[in-house]
Amino acid sequence: MSLSTVEPLLKNLRVLELGHYIAAPYATRTLADLGADVIKVEPPGTGDPVRSWGIQEENGSLWWSIHGRNKRSVTLNLRDPKAPELVLKLAAQCDVVIENYKPGQLEKWGLTPEAFAKARPGMVLVRISGYGQTGPESKRAGFGVIGEAQGGLRYLCAHPPEISDLPSVRTGVSIGDSITGLYGAIGALSAVIAQRESGAQDVRVIDVALGESVLTMLEGIMPEYERYGMVRQPVGSRIPTASPTNAYKSADDHWILIAANSDRLFATLAKLMGKPYLATDPRYISNVNRLENNEELDRMIGEWVASSSADDALTLLEEANIPSSKIYTAADIAADKHYQARKMVTMIDDPLHGKVMHPGVVPMIYGIERDSQIRWTGPSVGQHTDEVLSELLKMSPDDVAALRKEGTI
Repeated sequence: MSLSTVEPLLKNLRVLELGHYIAAPYATRTLADLGADVIKVEPPGTGDPVRSWGIQEENGSLWWSIHGRNKRSVTLNLRDPKAPELVLKLAAQCDVVIENYKPGQLEKWGLTPEAFAKARPGMVLVRISGYGQTGPESKRAGFGVIGEAQGGLRYLCAHPPEISDLPSVRTGVSIGDSITGLYGAIGALSAVIAQRESGAQDVRVIDVALGESVLTMLEGIMPEYERYGMVRQPVGSRIPTASPTNAYKSADDHWILIAANSDRLFATLAKLMGKPYLATDPRYISNVNRLENNEELDRMIGEWVASSSADDALTLLEEANIPSSKIYTAADIAADKHYQARKMVTMIDDPLHGKVMHPGVVPMIYGIERDSQIRWTGPSVGQHTDEVLSELLKMSPDDVAALRKEGTI
């Protein structure tokens, strides 16, 4: 298949983003990476508040290079009396609108689902919020970290209480926002397909809540609780249903994850450790037995890992085909030859920052160079305002200049 003959999958999808911070912008970036034309509306001057997050260079946030990539930035003061009309005119040129304001805020501006449907019959409106658009808590403010707490994930991100009484920790990134954003993108695409197939003229509203999105990640904790009253507990780096699976520290102070939790893999690991007899020891002969004797088993594996460097231990584990890995830092990711070969880490030219290392687009699309899916990096505030208003709304330069003078854009 020729790389030049394959076009972006979502080249015929246009999305209007009325989002800020992370969840809605993550949903739209996912779609933009796959080729959608995403028009991001930002307040004039400062832009999205997330532009002030992370390391700031002379031309702004380094993080923004990734967070805003493949989007067109248009400035619009949504509190200006003329803004709702402009939003609806832009929406009329789009298939999807994705927003994450507090429920009721768009309605205060006159941007109701009915108004969007009138502007563009058959439109899809994705609404992302902390608690959803309905229910007794719907008006409450919520961020991703709150969704992680209420969705049950935060409770599990800890060591068992007998090991540590410190509070549970966040995952290190805004995972609740990202999970919710992915559901927003999936919901948008599903609704677009349904609308196009049915020819429906009513707006299709997709309601995505942070805590609910996180909750869907938690496997069987709800039926386990309902049926047996079991509340799943933090287990640190172990998997409570499979042994051995844990992190072990090497002689050069790197943590290595080893998942040798089938009988065959454990027998191979036991042989590597110079203890082949463990595979037939009644205490370790099956997963059930290994779980009952996990403490002693982890101690032995830990001693073996601690006797060599991480690289030496991982070389032996890889040669034996035992699932294992160093717990990667950003430096490890950047140096990983497999990531490099698949261009999952790649250097991209950013007009604001020079060369910037980006994560590649997921999924990889056969027939499209992964690098080429990053069409441009995060734009400056309002970089595409004139272009979009001219192209989509047929405004003249004088019309645009007048709106800018009035502070509307």
